[in-house]
Amino acid sequence: MSELLKGKRGLVMGVANDRSIAWGIAKALHEAGAELAFTYQGEAFGKRLEPLAASVGSDFMVDVDVTDDASLDAAFEQLGARWPTIDFVVHAIAFSDKSELTGRILNTSRDNFRNSLDISCYSFLDVARRAHPLMVENGGTLLTLTYDGSHRVVPNYNVMGVAKAALESATRYLANDLGPDGIRVNAVSPGPMKTLAGAAIGGARKTYKHTDTNAPLRSNATLEAVGGTAVYLVSDAGAFTTGEIIHVDGGYHVLGMPQYENL
Repeated sequence: MSELLKGKRGLVMGVANDRSIAWGIAKALHEAGAELAFTYQGEAFGKRLEPLAASVGSDFMVDVDVTDDASLDAAFEQLGARWPTIDFVVHAIAFSDKSELTGRILNTSRDNFRNSLDISCYSFLDVARRAHPLMVENGGTLLTLTYDGSHRVVPNYNVMGVAKAALESATRYLANDLGPDGIRVNAVSPGPMKTLAGAAIGGARKTYKHTDTNAPLRSNATLEAVGGTAVYLVSDAGAFTTGEIIHVDGGYHVLGMPQYENL
């Protein structure tokens, strides 16, 4: 796969550390030959990202707050100054107050609902709007991350399930809007993974163990597997895949009940 993305370049948003799904994707894209730029939010995340970006040959990092229009505008102006066109954007950004990712969705506050939907869903639309001018000449790919809690109840996932459902709907609408310009829009849906974001969900360890022992492949996904799926979607091999929610979860999403031995 070392030549599959040769000549392609794009932006990866949301790398928190070397266990992030976004990092698994970035590493796979780099190994397939792509040139990468990165965004981060805040000095602490910037310090974590710097050596990772350097390890894949990138010196382009920009601090972005996706709730701030001026911050996003500045980031894409810098990106456009570096690269007049891009081939992909990976949007791996989501947030909800950790204290509301336990217990009942009934107790979701208005402020956290707004904030969760704004950062986890609206930001994808906001990013797409700014990426569009950099892709309209040659086409490209917009890629985001979702989770099965978008349409099935997962304990403690709460408002994030609502946000991911909205994100998946936005993916489909964007795919239709941008298709005439040759821009594909897809979402990857991994199963539970041991990431910083995943750890914020109440009972994350139990959820991880449950899916690991019940998925048809008897395993949760790896960063490499998610990264490989992203490479396919970004590459010319994915030229006619758009509007899709692609599961990379060991098949867990097909189950109606746990495996017989676990009932």
